[in-house]
Amino acid sequence: MLNISVYTLVNVTISLQRQLSGERRTAPGLWPMQNGESMSPQDSKSQSQACVEPSAPPLPPPSPPPPGPPDYPRPRLIFHTQLAHGSPTGRIHGFTNVKELYAKIAEVFNISPSEILFCTLNSHKVDMQKLLGGQIGLEDFIFAHVRGETKEVEVTKTEDALGLTITDNGAGYAFIKRIKEGSTIDRLKSVCVGDHIEAINDQSIVGCRHYEVAKMLKEQPRGIPFTLRLVEPKKAFDMIGMRTKAPKSNDCKMVNGKETLRLRSKGSATVQEVQNEFEERATKKVDDLLESYMGIRDLELATTIVEAGKDKKNPDDFAEALDSVLGDFAFPDVFLFDVWGAIGDVKNGRI
Repeated sequence: MLNISVYTLVNVTISLQRQLSGERRTAPGLWPMQNGESMSPQDSKSQSQACVEPSAPPLPPPSPPPPGPPDYPRPRLIFHTQLAHGSPTGRIHGFTNVKELYAKIAEVFNISPSEILFCTLNSHKVDMQKLLGGQIGLEDFIFAHVRGETKEVEVTKTEDALGLTITDNGAGYAFIKRIKEGSTIDRLKSVCVGDHIEAINDQSIVGCRHYEVAKMLKEQPRGIPFTLRLVEPKKAFDMIGMRTKAPKSNDCKMVNGKETLRLRSKGSATVQEVQNEFEERATKKVDDLLESYMGIRDLELATTIVEAGKDKKNPDDFAEALDSVLGDFAFPDVFLFDVWGAIGDVKNGRI
């Protein structure tokens, strides 16, 4: 039988409690070890004070990166297309400007976008009244006219004007939209409406806008021959009939037949109502003035001019608005005043 005194049990109990609690006093006046060194109460107090001192304010969060260009929503609209000289029917969607449209058509038919000269709507013929401009009806059928034969023509100006009206496809190709009857060009039967003007005197003009090409032709001196290199559209097959509506498709948006897809050189394409009577008449009048002053036809350009001027109160505001969207054209003042007058005449019912 073990004989353990009360004193021994108390000492054992105290020792166990100290071990369990981790309490270790190494000498009078010293506190437990920290980092291998004894700490005095003063040291502990100073460290405690150091711990409660306020820390430096946190650094502000980094500024967010500048926003990138906005992601323009692409209308999910399905359009049907063919090559004007004959092909199966393809379907395209997801484009917001003419260059993207040509790229989509080229992808469907496995050709280069540079092969496409221009597009017409609902007709495979080289019909400048059906030319695709900045708007496509949601039920329109798109025919793409591609490069055909190349030809060179020698021209000698006998008067200041050649009798040409130039337009372009919005993707770098200028072509002939109209030939004035009895003019210098009209007498050259090898030059036709729809021909792409590829070079003047072996100087390539691919990538030039229509007004730049018109200016170059106007500056050609009288009596001195110059050469035009032209590319005609590939001839269409006679068995292709005119389309007035695209085939029905379950993937297409339901439309009322009065909406168009407006293509823009900058920003997103938008679906909008067709022009009202005022806008349609004013656009036609402005397009006539473009031909008269600059030798070009461009319904998209005329539409943009009308949009800039229809709500303005005076010609100065109109000129400022036009300069903000079409400053590259550097329109002469006399043209601006005539356009302002034409818009006012149509608005007030005088024409």
